[in-house]
Amino acid sequence: MAKSTTGKWVSKVGASGGSKAYKKTRPSNYYGILIVVVLLGLASTLLARYDYQHPASATTGPAPTVGTTWFASLSVEACGEALPYLKSDATAIYGLKVLSDNVIEVSPVNAADSGNHATVSQFGVEVKGLVLSSSELGIPSAAGVADASTTYRNGEACPTTSKYPKKIGQVEYAYWTSFTQKTPKITTNPASIKFAQYLRLTMAFDPKGVTPAPPSTTTVNAMVSYEASSATTTTTAVTTTTAATPTTTAPTTTTTAKG
Repeated sequence: MAKSTTGKWVSKVGASGGSKAYKKTRPSNYYGILIVVVLLGLASTLLARYDYQHPASATTGPAPTVGTTWFASLSVEACGEALPYLKSDATAIYGLKVLSDNVIEVSPVNAADSGNHATVSQFGVEVKGLVLSSSELGIPSAAGVADASTTYRNGEACPTTSKYPKKIGQVEYAYWTSFTQKTPKITTNPASIKFAQYLRLTMAFDPKGVTPAPPSTTTVNAMVSYEASSATTTTTAVTTTTAATPTTTAPTTTTTAKG
């Protein structure tokens, strides 16, 4: 049986390994593809570097505005151990302040701490003696000033009496944006975390690989209580007073004709 024309063509190409023209162009096509792959890899690297240096906001959703009041809960951890609560200052003039039991009140007063500026980094600016950065975590003393004994920097070793003796620590921030979230998101950039209603935040100095613990049950319960109290205050029933409409009765005048 004679072979079909198509069969002869396939056999011919297979035997020759491709036409002369194909053999001549194959090297240029190969190097062209290689160049494209290299360029794509370079672009991906540059994009990843940009994303690292310009992180997107770590939280999503509505941002607090002037006139609103939200609450968040806080914990501070060093070498695996929770530190004492920060000193409360409900009279602070700023919009980000510490209340009792390590509750944070988020009640912006101007553009500096509202909207996208209501961040953990701004919280560090507004609380006296508190230092927050990607490389340093400084907890103020009871007097509200910087305290060397509770200032931690990347590369320092944990005390021998701590949970992780002599382990090298690093500053990081763990946060939970909902009560159902079990595993925290962790970042080294406090400016990337925007405050959200019921945000749980742990500022930590721990060895690499250690997951910070969330705020205590006491703090979370206090946060919820503050919110409930605030909601009750703002939704107090407005008493509507209806002014009584005076009823005026015109006097009846009787005119008697003279006789």
